[in-house]
Amino acid sequence: MEFPDDPNVAGLKYWYCCPFEYVREGDSVVAPLGRHNHLQRGVVREVRFEKEYNAPYPLYLIKYIKEVVKADKGDNSDV
Repeated sequence: MEFPDDPNVAGLKYWYCCPFEYVREGDSVVAPLGRHNHLQRGVVREVRFEKEYNAPYPLYLIKYIKEVVKADKGDNSDV
C-alpha cells in the first residue's frame, strides 16, 4: 500500500497484513505508519494471499491494516 497524501513517504510502497478478506486494490484504508504508529489513510496497491514463509518480511515486523474506509469502485457486494 501507499500513503499518497503524506509528502514524507509519497511514492513509497509498504507491506501490511490485512484481516479483511474483502479488501481490493484501490481501496482506501487506515493503517499505522512510522515509528510512532500514527494512523493514516492510505491506498491499497496490491493484494496477495500468501503463506507465512512467502511473506516479503518476517510477520512480526509487518503491521496490520486497521480499517477499510471505502471501496473506490463502489462494489461492496463482498461486505
